[in-house]
Amino acid sequence: MFKFFAYLNRMKNIKRWSLMRSVREENIMEHSQQVAVIAHALALINNKIFGGNINIEDTVLLAQYHEVGEVITGDLPTPIKYFNPEIKNAYKDLEKNACERILGMLPESLTEDYRKYVVPDENSAEYKLVKYADRLSAYLKCVEEVSAGNSEFKKALKSIEKELKNSDSKEVEYYMREFVPAYSLSLDELD
Repeated sequence: MFKFFAYLNRMKNIKRWSLMRSVREENIMEHSQQVAVIAHALALINNKIFGGNINIEDTVLLAQYHEVGEVITGDLPTPIKYFNPEIKNAYKDLEKNACERILGMLPESLTEDYRKYVVPDENSAEYKLVKYADRLSAYLKCVEEVSAGNSEFKKALKSIEKELKNSDSKEVEYYMREFVPAYSLSLDELD
């Protein structure tokens, strides 16, 4: 019996933003889906608008699996995860070990096909787009919460917005300009 997919199914039980009061809770399964959608868009923007050569399939799959280790580690809040370099590095090692453990729950014949998505090359252009998509997802969560009147997310909104605006990513700049404003619209306004 292989437990890989049963573990992934538990992603819906791992809550994000645990230190903050949320109008709507979010789990890492739905977050991963949103990151995959945004990463797909960033990859397409890179290729179609800016003439890049990003591997779309790899980008989407990297995004889909980018939180897999958290079914073992849980979602460590950002202020703790990045408190100092020692904690950041120790947590990265813990996440990598968790991912390796989860990979061990696959048949050997499938392990290497999943490895490049579960334990990715962090220097690849595709992975870098996924990291931007992850930050955009966090930003959009803040937009959603602040739009719903939750001032708990105001500081995070400003901090992530500054980070995204200072990024060197033309894909992020394009997404922020062309798509993000619509996220603040009501259903009637979207119609």
